[in-house]
Amino acid sequence: QVQLVESGGGLVQPGGSLRLSCAASGFSFSDYSSSWYRQAPGKERELVAAILKGDFRIRYADSVKDRFTISRSLAKDTVYLQMNSLKPEDTAMYYCNAVSAVSESWGQGTQVTVSE
Repeated sequence: QVQLVESGGGLVQPGGSLRLSCAASGFSFSDYSSSWYRQAPGKERELVAAILKGDFRIRYADSVKDRFTISRSLAKDTVYLQMNSLKPEDTAMYYCNAVSAVSESWGQGTQVTVSE
């Protein structure tokens, strides 16, 4: 059974850091493009960062460039999102996504709240 499980969310003050993890079971990230999305209340889900299948190019949303870093461990089948210099506008539910030519999977999400 294909499953993605996120962890690492929480409450952090502005300027702080968090690292999100997304562990895969039932498949290997090496065959998928892996991404982090987020959705704030009342807003659409948006792409935050992605590692593309094949050439492993990395993409970031303009709003998180130079603050967030996506990485993955194929040995652990885990994708990470290191988030630094967090801002209140980063508050959202963060979702892990894995997509191949024939399938797509989502995690259940992990809440990130940036507040004093």
